[in-house]
Amino acid sequence: MSHSLRDKLRSFDPDLPLERARTIPSSWYFDPEIHAAENSAVFGRSWLAAGRADQVARPGHFFTTELAGEPILGVRDGEGELRAFSNVCRHRAAQVVNQQAGEATRFRCRYHGWTYDLTGALRGTPEFDGVADFCREEQGLPPLAVAAWGPSIWVHLGPGAPPLLDYLAPLPERIASLGLEALRFVERREYRLACNWKVFVDNYLDGGYHVNTVHPSLAGVLDYSHYRTKIAGNTSVQTSPLLPAHEPIGQVRSGDTAYYWWVFPNFMLNLYQGVMDTNLVLPTGPTTCRVIFDFYFTEGQDAQFIQESIAVGERIQQEDIGICEEVQRGLASRFYETGRFSVRREEAGYHFHRLLARRLQAAIAVGNT
Repeated sequence: MSHSLRDKLRSFDPDLPLERARTIPSSWYFDPEIHAAENSAVFGRSWLAAGRADQVARPGHFFTTELAGEPILGVRDGEGELRAFSNVCRHRAAQVVNQQAGEATRFRCRYHGWTYDLTGALRGTPEFDGVADFCREEQGLPPLAVAAWGPSIWVHLGPGAPPLLDYLAPLPERIASLGLEALRFVERREYRLACNWKVFVDNYLDGGYHVNTVHPSLAGVLDYSHYRTKIAGNTSVQTSPLLPAHEPIGQVRSGDTAYYWWVFPNFMLNLYQGVMDTNLVLPTGPTTCRVIFDFYFTEGQDAQFIQESIAVGERIQQEDIGICEEVQRGLASRFYETGRFSVRREEAGYHFHRLLARRLQAAIAVGNT
């Protein structure tokens, strides 16, 4: 590991109180070394939302994704057990499954026809007779830790994964009574952003600080004076009472309270009465990311209501894209290095920076990046 990376990580002090703290340095948002270290020490050692529970509801159902450069395959095997694997063929590293989701009884690599069953075991190796010291039983797809919670399937890429519910605590307990089990997936939308993934998270975690200026329509339904943030473990939650519906957005963002949950490093869950969307931000490079929105509604919800609700989510996302890409450009300015936190509003943002820095600094201390 380079001394320059050590120096870059030591430039942020996660032990300062919020009122004295500064943000992580601007270089962390575009430096290739930091990006590589995050892929290894953060995304490689955290529980990550990888797919939806409805995608693997029955035996043989599968989904694929890519997490920080790692192709992933999730599947419900023939016995109903949830499994996840590296989606890379053991022969010449082609992607075994190229469909985003579907149903199968086996997986056959399109490159040379190597075949794997739903447990990841290697079953077929065409024209491979006579290869010395080859043990088929040792050439299955590498398994990954996998677990389900709420609407999502979670995968851990590294060794020694803690129990998922421990990692998510207190999120599962806190929203157990809010009716997630009645919500059904309706639509997915994906976005490519010209910004580092952390810019998107920072924007989400600013305690509503940008709502009045960036999202004027949303501001009309949130009681900003009572907008609150709490942090705990690998999570934070922002809550706001909802105002009476005087604007159209209020018709599709109803109930008593809005809940905005975040799980380190990159998962967000937005919950209203009968409406939920999850946001997943994935790094695609030092200065680019991919954001996945999944929309959920109570079963039997009116089709026009769903259409209008998704349109509201789309408008808010486009407003966020504009400001996030603007911030990314500003982070490259020779005149900007760090910023300060609003003590009243940005506790969750500092919590994110602390978790990130401590994970990276700990990995360097033991030589794991």
